[in-house]
Amino acid sequence: MSARTPFIAGNWKMNLDRVAVRSLCRHLTQLASEKPPARLGVFPPFIYLADVVSELSGSGIVVGAQTCHARESGAFTGEISARMIRDVGATHVIVGHSERRHLCGETDADVRARLDIALATGLDVILCVGETLDERKAGSTADVVSRQLAVGVSGLPADTVARRLTVAYEPVWAIGTGLNATPAQAQEVHALLRARLAELAGDAAAQRVVVQYGGSVKPDNIAALEACPDVDGALVGGASLDFRSFAAIARLGASAPRPAGSDR
Repeated sequence: MSARTPFIAGNWKMNLDRVAVRSLCRHLTQLASEKPPARLGVFPPFIYLADVVSELSGSGIVVGAQTCHARESGAFTGEISARMIRDVGATHVIVGHSERRHLCGETDADVRARLDIALATGLDVILCVGETLDERKAGSTADVVSRQLAVGVSGLPADTVARRLTVAYEPVWAIGTGLNATPAQAQEVHALLRARLAELAGDAAAQRVVVQYGGSVKPDNIAALEACPDVDGALVGGASLDFRSFAAIARLGASAPRPAGSDR
């Protein structure tokens, strides 16, 4: 099995201003110069995307957008296309984040349409999946995340899945609530997702796909989460807005001890 490098990504959501963005980017550039044993990424609001690309140029830090429209261009006031995202120099996009699904009404089909246009445009994708609290209480977690993953991945070439897709498991009940899945809960779902990826794209591709955890990730829980064999990094929300917290997550998460038999 191939080794998977942890991917620690910060989703800034609708936060910060230009002064704060530039300050944070300066600190992130310094962090990247330390050569942390992880890939680092940031996903700023659209309006700051070009600035962040410029500020982080040459640092090796991934820069991406928080979503994209499903069409290449057209009369879609207020929307941003994948082509525009790539045009300003970003390389990645998040699709299917729980806030997009539940606050903006995006369906599984909408998410797949965004994923397809992003890949066709040359962007790599973080595909988010996750269950609500009611779905977890009903014992539907496996069904929900399996469905979301299948809609997002079915029919994609195995090489595309292996090289250009990251999956982020984000239990909706842990987004912005201060709650987080226990390491055992996270590992159970991550292992399930990797098994489903093997069914959809083959075992070789499944073993290469990074599966991040997202949901109230903090410096005090990242090491335990990363010690799980199928947790390959984190999609960090609020803690990514504070450099000290994000840097601690990057350092602790990437250096977490791996259990016997892990492929990392």
